[in-house]
Amino acid sequence: MHVVIVGNGVAGITAALAVRAKDPQVEITVVSGEGDYFFSRTALMYAFMDQMQRRDLEPYERHVFREKRITLRRGWVTDLDAEGRRLSLADGGLVRYDKLLLATGSRGRRAEWERKLDGVVNFVTLQDLEACERLTPGTKRAVVAGGGLIGVELVECLVHHKVATTFLVREATYWPAALSPEEGELVAAHIRAQGVDLRLGTEVTSLEGEGRLSGVVTTAGDKIDCEMVGVTIGVEPNVEWLRGVKTPPELGRGVKTDGGFRTSLPHVFAAGDVAEVNGRIEPLWYAAKRQGAAVARSIMGETVEYGSPTYYNSAKFFHLEWTCAGETKGPGRFKKLAGREASVRVLERDGFVTGFSMLGSRWNHRVLVKWLEEKRRTEDVMGRLSEAQYDVEFGRVAL
Repeated sequence: MHVVIVGNGVAGITAALAVRAKDPQVEITVVSGEGDYFFSRTALMYAFMDQMQRRDLEPYERHVFREKRITLRRGWVTDLDAEGRRLSLADGGLVRYDKLLLATGSRGRRAEWERKLDGVVNFVTLQDLEACERLTPGTKRAVVAGGGLIGVELVECLVHHKVATTFLVREATYWPAALSPEEGELVAAHIRAQGVDLRLGTEVTSLEGEGRLSGVVTTAGDKIDCEMVGVTIGVEPNVEWLRGVKTPPELGRGVKTDGGFRTSLPHVFAAGDVAEVNGRIEPLWYAAKRQGAAVARSIMGETVEYGSPTYYNSAKFFHLEWTCAGETKGPGRFKKLAGREASVRVLERDGFVTGFSMLGSRWNHRVLVKWLEEKRRTEDVMGRLSEAQYDVEFGRVAL
């Protein structure tokens, strides 16, 4: 049997290794146009800031793929023929499969005002990183549009390279999709303290320039001269390439699958950011890893019914750490910690904890998730919060 995987991100590579662990004889080929080897996408910013080399981004030593007899093939897939069970590549090559996994991940969401100009970048792929590195030396001012985690990472990179940066966020508070107004104020103040021109309630309406970007116009009527604009308004499943293939799978926002990751095409599966599993998309690294392990079982003939894990995340807004688990929006108890850029927010419903949002100190998400899954009462958790703190130097805060 020949298992072919399109995409060498965390879902695809986890699936490849899991298939190999189940069957030492099956042939496995991983096809990717983005890069030769699996890399940690969450570490892109550290490469941009020259803190890590490209090789340092790779979680596995390269000999692992040889030893596991996983063939890595570089190339962009241009067509899928499910009847003939074959893929066409941009270089003219063909790859035949017995079972196929689509694991092409996410791409940066396109803005309505976006158009092709040299200087317009995203910050999701290796190609995006290369574009940012090429443009940065000639950039005096950059604009980053979109206030989520990708946006603040790109802003931090530009500040590291001493590029004057304007950060445009359309909402009235910073990242209300995940942060409370009080948390948003704390984060906004921290970002501005790094020398960033953060403008809330402001969006880009159009780009200036012909061939090469020269500036942006905002909803406030301002024209900002700049040589680079980062479009960081989120990600979306990377499915556009599938719309024009000979036999496309059923598509919604992503590739539609059942709970066993089976698509509408025979012998074709999907997992990771690109998959819409029972109507749900999970654009998270750990969820993609979990799906990669689960889809391998399905590919090998086991009965699988995937269940979403309890949500958690961790990130940094420059130097301000953030850990969350469960719900991040809704009623709860908020406390700003005296004398620190730090806060604690515990969300609750009917006396039971439903989520955590912790800023400015380091927390163990495993403990927080455990409390959520055990359906702990709020009063019990409030008296035990210190048990979830990491005891690192200068990292523990008085609650």
